[in-house]
Amino acid sequence: MKKVKGRMDESILVCVYYGPNGERLIQRGCKLANMLDCPLYILTIDSAPFDEMDAEKSDYINRWKQLAEEHNAEEFILLDNEKRPISKVVAEVARQKQITQIILGQTAQSRWEQIAKGSIINSLLREIPFIDLHIISVARALKNEEGMFEKGVRAYLIKEEDHYLLSFKHTKDVEYEGIFFKEHGTDFNNGVFKFMKNKETIQVNVTEDCVKDFTNVSITTQIEADNDQQ
Repeated sequence: MKKVKGRMDESILVCVYYGPNGERLIQRGCKLANMLDCPLYILTIDSAPFDEMDAEKSDYINRWKQLAEEHNAEEFILLDNEKRPISKVVAEVARQKQITQIILGQTAQSRWEQIAKGSIINSLLREIPFIDLHIISVARALKNEEGMFEKGVRAYLIKEEDHYLLSFKHTKDVEYEGIFFKEHGTDFNNGVFKFMKNKETIQVNVTEDCVKDFTNVSITTQIEADNDQQ
């Protein structure tokens, strides 16, 4: 059961986009919400439908949901297949949830619709002028988290003794259907296979066409470890 917040006259909305900085923004929002003892909401917006998102995007979303639960956030909000301007959507959520403070990353505007510098901020100030905006700077030296994998392709897993074999052809022996994301720079079929199991999205490592372990892997952990080494 969630802890009853002491203050309801303040409410914080953290807007995150894909990449390691999303977690940093959420942590900042959690600290502020704890200081004020007020409700916290986490929002991400994507123009693509959820079922068309690649392995990296869905992995970030799973991680943010986990953080929301760990920090007793009121709600993690994912608005997919959203074609409206970002500022309109953020403003709408802010009104619905009676938000008083919004936290944004400095690079969000360049990723959301590639629009001119400052226009999301200016638009928000026009849409919801009585809300405080916190713009969190982002380190410029971070390695680009996108592009670790090639574009996903439809693939299948076939049971063989104590492991599964990756296949790109559907046969009667197929046990799982999903999307295979091949790592860049490898001649073999190494990468990640994403599929549904028991109504849950699972991502497993593929090594030379073979899956030996159904442990759900975190792509973002690997990405952020690479960033830390830069």
